Amino acid sequence: MNHPTRTLLTLICEAALQNRLVKDLEQLGAPGWTLSDARGSGSRGVRSAGWDNDGNIRVEVICNRELAERIAGHVQERYYDNFAMICWLSDVEVLRAGKF
Repeated sequence: MNHPTRTLLTLICEAALQNRLVKDLEQLGAPGWTLSDARGSGSRGVRSAGWDNDGNIRVEVICNRELAERIAGHVQERYYDNFAMICWLSDVEVLRAGKF
């Protein structure tokens, strides 16, 4: 079975950015997003779980490639220099293409 392809944008960043990122996603036209807490270890050390400012969040957006790249470029320009953040894009097959 063939399914339409969209792009999954995944961001993992400091929880302190949550409100700003939600506002950015709304302004940039994201069709929706999923936010969850995240924990792990990386170049900036171990990050605890939780929704306080010490934790990390994971933000996922499924959309067309052009929008995913625009959002990724925006967060890189605005936040990469001053916040712990990683971002990647993946091609995904979707079952309800009209939602994305």
